[in-house]
Amino acid sequence: MTKHNAKPEGGRLAAEPHPGKLRAWIEAMRLRTLPVSVAGVLMGVGLAMHRGHFDWLPAVLCLLFAVVAQIGCNFANEYYDFVGGLDRPGREGPRRGVTEGDITPAAMQRAMSLTFILAAIIGCSLVVWGGWWLILVGIFIFVGALSYSAGPFPLSRNAMGEIAVVVFFGLIPVGFTFYLQAGYFSYLDFFAGLAIGLMGSNILIVNNYRDRDDDAAVGKLTTAVVFGRKAVAWAYLINGYLAVALTFDVWREAGWWTFIFPALYLVGHTCLWLTMRRREGHRLNPLLGMTAMLMLLFALAFLCVNIKYVCCSAS
Repeated sequence: MTKHNAKPEGGRLAAEPHPGKLRAWIEAMRLRTLPVSVAGVLMGVGLAMHRGHFDWLPAVLCLLFAVVAQIGCNFANEYYDFVGGLDRPGREGPRRGVTEGDITPAAMQRAMSLTFILAAIIGCSLVVWGGWWLILVGIFIFVGALSYSAGPFPLSRNAMGEIAVVVFFGLIPVGFTFYLQAGYFSYLDFFAGLAIGLMGSNILIVNNYRDRDDDAAVGKLTTAVVFGRKAVAWAYLINGYLAVALTFDVWREAGWWTFIFPALYLVGHTCLWLTMRRREGHRLNPLLGMTAMLMLLFALAFLCVNIKYVCCSAS
């Protein structure tokens, strides 16, 4: 029979039931955040369709690369936060397998390495469409994934995490998914990449908003620690509205009726912001998945609208 530890001050559980190995690894993948990488690729595919350049094979490979690379980044974050002593048992956020003893550090390090190798293999296949110079881009992505949690200046510990998300989960996946199908870059993919990056950074804002006290206690300088909860909560709200504004041209070209989708996004986004400001601690955890899913639905609507746009243009 599983035993639970008593609640310490503040009503927070000191320990959770020990999960099975499979569940521990699934939790380490942080599946609730994977819509971030998927959404970026979908936006890039939608733009390629909008410009008449859709090519399914590089699009699928971009999707596989993005998902595998993000899982590798999540593994690296968990491993290096454990090594750096930044994750504590009984934290408010989702259970960390290495910190809680569910996964050994050596096993996590191996999983991280194997995942990055798989991502590299998928990425190398994309040189067929983009040329050998893409290897340099892949190296930049790999260095960025490690620099987020490791190295002499870990981005996540120096209030740079949100900027990293905008670059690596917004500008790069949207821009290069479009490029590998169209053969060129445009201002539209830059704006769309910035938009999806801002939406993705909101997931990290929820995470940092929730963990502000834990992070401050171990010297982890997130934006919430540096600027305070109130400031990052407003950033969350502004990011969503700015993201919609950045994609205005594509929605307009697809037809004014399509603005119902960004409008619905903003309604949901505002509701999540209001909920975030009323909650604390582990009660914020569901907002991570909700923010990610809202972002994914926005990208799916963007893709579907552009499929319809192409069909109507061809008829």
